[in-house]
Amino acid sequence: MLSIRLDPDIERRLSALAKRAGRTKSYYARGLIEGNIDDLEDRCLVEARLENGRPSLTSRQVQKELGASYGISTRRSATARNRSYLVRIS
Repeated sequence: MLSIRLDPDIERRLSALAKRAGRTKSYYARGLIEGNIDDLEDRCLVEARLENGRPSLTSRQVQKELGASYGISTRRSATARNRSYLVRIS
């Protein structure tokens, strides 16, 4: 069970969306969380690595360590403080 407080404007928009679409607010909140949990976990790992003073790795360095058989895609982090690459290994 999860209970969250939302900004009143976001709450209003979410309620309007749910009513218009015939869905529940929980349906949309669950979808947003499930659709973004991977990115949040990646960000947390990168921030922890930076806080511990460990250097970030490029996708090329990760490929070299893991081998080229892994499917690797990179994207730039959205945080201005973090200029390293986030790496997802599929």
